Amino acid sequence: MNELIKELIKQVGTDVSGKWMNVDNVEKFANLIIQECNKLNNQVLIQSNLGHYMVIERIMKKYQDHFGVDNE
Repeated sequence: MNELIKELIKQVGTDVSGKWMNVDNVEKFANLIIQECNKLNNQVLIQSNLGHYMVIERIMKKYQDHFGVDNE
């Protein structure tokens, strides 16, 4: 789990032990993830002068890098 995910969990008001999983916390966490994704979308769209497919591919790569997810 990368530091950004840990920070988002802290923003929900819980710890990273896994005991924070209730409906309210999961919804808040999901909203924070969506906010982060929207920030990344805007960054890529502003910086890109590429075709739609290339923009989508760049955004997907940005998500993986931002959240520390390996593409399997």
